[in-house]
Amino acid sequence: MSAPSEVRTAAPRGGRTRSKSWLATVPLLAFVVLIFGVPLVIILGGTFKREGAFSAANITESVQGAYLTAMIGSVKLSALVAVVGALLGTFLAQAVVTSRFRMLREAVLTASGVLSNFGGIPLAFAWIATLGNSGVITSALGLDSVGWSLYNFWGLALVYLYFSVPLMVVVVVPALDGLRPQWREAAQNNGANTWQYWRHVGIPVLTPTLLGGVVLLFGGAFAAYATAAAMVGGTVPLVTLQIANALSGNVLIGHENVALALSLDMIIVAGLVMAVYLPLQRRSARWLR
Repeated sequence: MSAPSEVRTAAPRGGRTRSKSWLATVPLLAFVVLIFGVPLVIILGGTFKREGAFSAANITESVQGAYLTAMIGSVKLSALVAVVGALLGTFLAQAVVTSRFRMLREAVLTASGVLSNFGGIPLAFAWIATLGNSGVITSALGLDSVGWSLYNFWGLALVYLYFSVPLMVVVVVPALDGLRPQWREAAQNNGANTWQYWRHVGIPVLTPTLLGGVVLLFGGAFAAYATAAAMVGGTVPLVTLQIANALSGNVLIGHENVALALSLDMIIVAGLVMAVYLPLQRRSARWLR
C-alpha cells in the first residue's frame, strides 16, 4: 500500500516544479511584449485610422501607385540577392568545409561572422569610396568610361551581396559538416559517382537548409534601409525608403499613417518569410542530427 501513496505524492511535486519553471520565462515574455507587442499595437492602431476615424484607406493606398512600385522593387532586389547570395555562399562554404587547412577555415568563418553583420551607412561609404563615381577602383580602371554606376539597382544588389554571402556561409557550414562520411562511402560502394552522390543524397539532405538560407537572405535584404538610403536615395524604389519619406512628412496632409500601413505590409511579408524558414530548419535538424 505504500507504493501507490508514493506515486500519488510524487505527482504534485512534479506538477509544482513544472509550474514554477514557467516563472523563468516571465522576464522574456515581458520583454517580447514590450519590444514587439507594443509597437505592433501602435502600428495596427495607426494603420486603420485616417483623419481621426476608422478607415482602411491607408492599407488601400499602400498597395497602389508608387508604394506598390516600391514594394515590387524591394521584392525583386531581395529575391536577386537571396538567390545569388545563396549560390555563392554555398560554394564558398563547401570549399571551406573540404579544405585541409584549418587556419583557412577558421579565418573564413570568422570573417563571415563579422561581415554578415557589417551594413548600414559605413558599408555604403566603403563601397562609394571603392566603386563610386570617384572611387579608387573606378578611377584606376576607368570604369566610368564604360558606363559603370554604383547608384542603381544592380549596384545596390552588389553591395547587399557583401553581407549576404557571408551570412549564407555561416548558415550552411554546419549543415555541410553534418553530412556523414558514411553516406558518401555507401554511395560509392553502390557504384555512385560524385555527381550522383550529390544529386541523390547530398542535395536532398541539404535542401531544407539551402532554402532556409535563401529565405533568410531575402528577409535581410528586404528589411535593409540605411545602406540604400545613403547610396541611392530615391533613385531605386524601395519600400523602406518610402516609409522613411512618409515618416519625415513627405506626403499629403492626413496621409502620414501610410507609413504605418507600409510597415504592416512589411511585417506580413516577414511573417510569411519566417513561416517558410522555421519548418525548413526543423526538417533539416531532423536529418542532420
